[in-house]
Amino acid sequence: MRYVTFSFPDDPTPRPGVVQGDRVFDLKGFRQLVDFIAAGPDAWRRTASEFSAGAAATGGRALTSVRLHAPIPRPSKNIFCLGLNYATHVRETSKPGKEPKLPEVPVFFTKAPTAVNGPYDSIPWDRSATEQVDYEVELGVIVGVTGRNLTRAASRGHVFGYTIVNDVSARDLQFRHGQWFKGKSLDGFCPMGPVVVTADEFGDAQRKRLSLRVNGTTKQNATTADMIFPIDVILEHLSRGMTIEAGDIIATGTPDGVGLGRTPPEYLRDDDVIEAEIEGIGTLRNQLVASPRS
Repeated sequence: MRYVTFSFPDDPTPRPGVVQGDRVFDLKGFRQLVDFIAAGPDAWRRTASEFSAGAAATGGRALTSVRLHAPIPRPSKNIFCLGLNYATHVRETSKPGKEPKLPEVPVFFTKAPTAVNGPYDSIPWDRSATEQVDYEVELGVIVGVTGRNLTRAASRGHVFGYTIVNDVSARDLQFRHGQWFKGKSLDGFCPMGPVVVTADEFGDAQRKRLSLRVNGTTKQNATTADMIFPIDVILEHLSRGMTIEAGDIIATGTPDGVGLGRTPPEYLRDDDVIEAEIEGIGTLRNQLVASPRS
């Protein structure tokens, strides 16, 4: 199953929906997609059964006639993120002449909920805040079942589905502040979507191609098989002594090819179009729009 949050041109109120082919249908009985996720596996199976039987697939609209929002437009807490989760990315961002050191445990940080942005919306660039805007394509995990102290074996049963996250980053802020939260959390710096693909339909999440293009030129091209810490290990570590909840979002890290890692660095420019793509999910397409210089 493929789920979205969408709105109509004549009614801008976001609502949850089910995508079937090139059409989207209301997910009846729920105000937000996160409410449906929190309803649990029985509700998911019931909805899947209804749509498979065709009983619920009436009154839909063409996807091209609606606006898609981030699947969870306003998360209830920060987005959990992984840093340095691809060995190639660790190497490209290491200081010259210094032997790269791979992390021994997952490196966690977060992005503020206000950073969340739609899959096709503009990314606002506040030039008073940063001059070094970078891109990072990442596989996003949507937690479906609340849990704590999960084992690796049990962790997959707590995943609702997968989406795409572009972990847009203000590199100058990231390094000036000595931590990553501020540089990762500027408004609009977390495009997400366009859909959430349920875990059963997505298949093996550690064998998916992910890529990113800037103005049509490929900058990142890798596979999730290259993660240092796969998803079950991430969930095991994140949930140790800390409850993860239905609707939580986890961005699992980015491969090599980011602007920071290039020689010289290649940061984004005003009007650049960034396309982040993951096999089996789709493509985010966002344009960077700079504010006027003051």
